[in-house]
Amino acid sequence: MKYISTSEAAEKWNLSKRRIIVLCNEGRIDGAQKAGSTWIIPDDAEKPNDARIKSGKYIKTIMQR
Repeated sequence: MKYISTSEAAEKWNLSKRRIIVLCNEGRIDGAQKAGSTWIIPDDAEKPNDARIKSGKYIKTIMQR
């Protein structure tokens, strides 16, 4: 299997290198592995979906009594 660096993934997906590292830390990129202090990402990995809230409405997670 061929791997790419976070810089290469950032260029490929049009994201910042820092954003790629955050996605790897959150486990949102399938197959990403830590090699020493850097992340390696499978060449055929797909860009994760944007999970930010776009509606402007936040879901309350705390139950009210």
